Amino acid sequence: MTTRSLAVPAPFPLRYVIVLGLLIAVGPFAIDMYLPALPALARDLRIDAATAQVSLVAYLAAVGLGQLLSGPLSDMYGRKAPLYAGLAIFILGSIGCAFSPTIGALIACRALQGMGACFSMVIPRAVVRDLHSGPEAARLMSLLMVVLSVAPILAPLGGGLITETVGWRGVFAAVGTLALACMVMVRVLLPETRPRDKRAQSTLGSALAGYGVLARDGYYLGIALISSLPLAGMFIYIANSAFVIGQHYGVGPRVYAVLFSANGLAFIAFSQFNGLLARRFGLRRLVRTAMLLNLVTILTLTALVAAGIDTLPVLVIGLAVTFGFVGMIVPASVVLAMEAHAVRAGTASALIGTLNFGVGALASALLSPFADGTPLPMVAGIALCSLLAAPFALVTLRRRKSLP
Repeated sequence: MTTRSLAVPAPFPLRYVIVLGLLIAVGPFAIDMYLPALPALARDLRIDAATAQVSLVAYLAAVGLGQLLSGPLSDMYGRKAPLYAGLAIFILGSIGCAFSPTIGALIACRALQGMGACFSMVIPRAVVRDLHSGPEAARLMSLLMVVLSVAPILAPLGGGLITETVGWRGVFAAVGTLALACMVMVRVLLPETRPRDKRAQSTLGSALAGYGVLARDGYYLGIALISSLPLAGMFIYIANSAFVIGQHYGVGPRVYAVLFSANGLAFIAFSQFNGLLARRFGLRRLVRTAMLLNLVTILTLTALVAAGIDTLPVLVIGLAVTFGFVGMIVPASVVLAMEAHAVRAGTASALIGTLNFGVGALASALLSPFADGTPLPMVAGIALCSLLAAPFALVTLRRRKSLP
């Protein structure tokens, strides 16, 4: 029986939107729900802020690297079997995190969690391509993005409430329960969309060949870095904001969650202008302009903080505008990077995802020794990411890539 809704244009069963949207959201929820718990976790395990952040970096790195493998495996073995495996790994990692007695055990379990999460982040996009193409696929993907956009808004609020009520370990019980519910929904509501005859055409060798083509494409890599470096600034904020806002400004987990959500709202709001601006000015000009405005905003905020203007409203507003421009840069950059790689769109998407998370994890790890719980190291690190991205936006996007 197919459930339909007037809100979901035919031929999209509502169950597909719900299941695929929740699957994509599992990985981000495990990041955003975790943030309000970081100070409490550090106190309980008797570690400093920098050490606590390593557990987040381990998760980000595992998600980034795992995407390179999860996509090809779903082509070789179908969509549902790898999804079951990934969700099972995520649940085991969540249980391990909830009972971790030391930071070392927590870091290892967070990495395991990340390896499982990458399957639920990559495979739903492949299912969309299996079911539809062209405008229909774009419409279904936009519906999934609406579900995904709820994560940076609701997850911190839920994480803050759980942390205050039952403690930081309860966050992992919550995300593990979400993954278990997704596993049941995949079994009951989602059909296998990768037929056996198509699986025979996919091998690890063909996937590696595709990655080789992308690695030799300087235009693709340049645009991938335009996407990844500003996003790395968001990862720096994710790793440090709980300590800066929660401890430096003395804000509780619930208020922190509300302030954190402002960045998610700005990211979503700014991104809604992409279609209109792209039609009027073109994607390349849109990305270049948004990149320069992002850079000007974060450099201004860094100068204010360095000058001693250390107030919470200035920090929150400055970062919301900064990350709002990231909401324009990232989706448009992904479209540009994949323009010339339609024949290997899945591989191109997986590599961009790996670079997004890999660069973000690296940036967070490099900044970790300088993190002291004050705003300046955090905003300076975000500014450095934007400074590194700006030359790629100015140079790479001045030439048009010819199709291979």
